[in-house]
Amino acid sequence: MTTIYNKNVTGMILAGGKARRMGGQDKGLIDINGQAMIQYVLDVLKPQVNEILINANRNITAYKKFGYPVISDQLEDYQGPLAGFAAAMEASKTDYICTCPCDGPLIAQDLVTRLSSAMDSSNTNIPTAEVEIAVAHDGQRLQPVYALISCSLQQSLLDYLSSGERKIDRWYAQHNYKAVDFSDKQDCFININTPEDQTNISKQLTRK
Repeated sequence: MTTIYNKNVTGMILAGGKARRMGGQDKGLIDINGQAMIQYVLDVLKPQVNEILINANRNITAYKKFGYPVISDQLEDYQGPLAGFAAAMEASKTDYICTCPCDGPLIAQDLVTRLSSAMDSSNTNIPTAEVEIAVAHDGQRLQPVYALISCSLQQSLLDYLSSGERKIDRWYAQHNYKAVDFSDKQDCFININTPEDQTNISKQLTRK
């Protein structure tokens, strides 16, 4: 039985998108109750992993001020989350990456623990060595950017991107992945896409 320890996981925060629905604002840097939104994610993710990488394609200097390595996509023109996954696999010194978005400040404090448990052979009918990706499921649908992924899939991902594909679910479908039940923590996947979302999340964080 293989156990995945925190020291073997790199946390990777996706902050490389264009945020079109927020008028192009860099969402990770949006102020929420006096601090940048990405700071909420950093604070919760840090105790769960060995190291953290921030994936950003603009405002690099601003992101570096948070004290973590900042990596950019190798593909140009904002090619989506998978491009960030690939950059993280290249830069990571661990066997796994745990991905999450910068605009989900209500991130679960046991995200990594619950995802890694899906790779324990006592919890699945798929042999441990074959479970390559664990993905959060909120009880209604997959939350594909909240995932624990083996870095052994780096070449597979590069080949997939080279073919012109960008859909996360199609790449996951090429491998043995397991959906992990987070139906008891649906609020953890609320993200900010509109100014109204920003107001609502600000209120939730105030109540925490």
